[in-house]
Amino acid sequence: MRILVVEDDTGIALGLSVGLRQRGYAVDLVGNLADAWSALCVEPFDLVLLDLGLPDGDGRSLLERVRSSNAALPDAHTPVLIMTARDAVASRIEGLDSGADDYVTKPFDADELEARMRALLRRAAGRAQPLLTRGDLTLNPATRSVHQAGQPVALSGREYAVLLALLQARGRVLSRAQIETTLYSFDQLLDSNAIEVHIHHLRKKLGSPLIQTLRGVGYFVPQENA
Repeated sequence: MRILVVEDDTGIALGLSVGLRQRGYAVDLVGNLADAWSALCVEPFDLVLLDLGLPDGDGRSLLERVRSSNAALPDAHTPVLIMTARDAVASRIEGLDSGADDYVTKPFDADELEARMRALLRRAAGRAQPLLTRGDLTLNPATRSVHQAGQPVALSGREYAVLLALLQARGRVLSRAQIETTLYSFDQLLDSNAIEVHIHHLRKKLGSPLIQTLRGVGYFVPQENA
C-alpha cells in the first residue's frame, strides 16, 4: 500500500516512515502543502496521513482542495487520516466535515494508527470483512500472514504486497505500473522485471492458476464465480 505522509516535524515524519516501511507500506514524505499537492497530482496513493499545522498553511485547505478537484487528481477519493495535536472536539468536527475519513491526536499509539489505517483501506476497497479470501487461500492484513489450506505460507514483504494488491482488486486486471505504484515510493529504485519476479515466486508458492496474465495488459486473480 502506498502512503503519503504530510508532516513538517522531521522526527515524527521519519519515525512514521521507518515504522510503516517496517510494516510493509511504501511511504513518501512531504513537509508542506505545496509538495503534498504536487505529489497527489502525479501519483495515486492508497492513503494520506495529514498533519494540520504546516509551514505554508492549514492541512484542511489541502483536504478541501483534494475533495473538490475530481478532474485534477488521479484519485480525489483517497482516504485521508488527520493526525494533529489539536484535540478539541470542535477541531475534530471541522476536520471530519472538511472531508477527512478519520482523525487521531498526537501523541498516538502506532498500533492504533495502523489499525485505523487498515479500517480505512478496507472501507476504500469496498469490503467489510477483515480477511481476504480466495478459495483455500486466506490473507490477514492485521497480522500480514497468508495461509493456504490452513497452512502458513512464507512470503517476502514484496510478494505479500503484490498478493494483497491483486486480491483487493477483486478480479480487475492490474498493469505492472499499477502494481509498482503500490510497492515503491519516489526514492526507491526497482529492477525493470521486479514485478515479474514477484509474480513468478508467488506462483511457485501458491500454485500457478491463482494469478493469471492478460497478455500485454497485466495480472489478475480471477473471481471464484467467474
